[in-house]
Amino acid sequence: MTATQADVKHVLFLCTHNSARSVLAESIMNRVGAGRFKAYSAGSMPSGTINPYAINLLKHLNYKTDTLRSKAWDEFAKAGNPDAPDLDFVFTVCDNAAGEVCPIWPGQPMSAHWGIPDPSAAVGTEAEIALAFAEAYRQLNSRITLFCALPMASIDKMSLQKRLDEIGKSRAPDEPAA
Repeated sequence: MTATQADVKHVLFLCTHNSARSVLAESIMNRVGAGRFKAYSAGSMPSGTINPYAINLLKHLNYKTDTLRSKAWDEFAKAGNPDAPDLDFVFTVCDNAAGEVCPIWPGQPMSAHWGIPDPSAAVGTEAEIALAFAEAYRQLNSRITLFCALPMASIDKMSLQKRLDEIGKSRAPDEPAA
């Protein structure tokens, strides 16, 4: 059963630079959401480029990467773009973006913080840095999969908000406790 265009939920993932975590999340959601969700990503201070490790990981996992770009959240703000999609959900995936004052989003979306350690800050060998990106991908994939499994049609707004917050605190099945 395919979702009609009106049934598709619009999801925005935010990170400060929109170069790694938010881009990974956008890609994952567009795949896992299987037409029920349309994902976007943006940053409060976009770097203007996608981290090459993020691109390499996504390509390795057979994602399309040719349309990915680092962009400002103004593209999705009501005041900045009258053509911005009405958003249903906005998730911050970095602690910096979670603490910033966000624009007014069209559609009055529900929001939650799904913080993930920044793989772009990883240091070490090529393999160690690639592992940090793989770990960020794994955590985001786990959370997005949980989100996509929620019974959107039958859950009330307060319960849904509680679940969004719980997902943000969840660990991947094989992730050790902090």
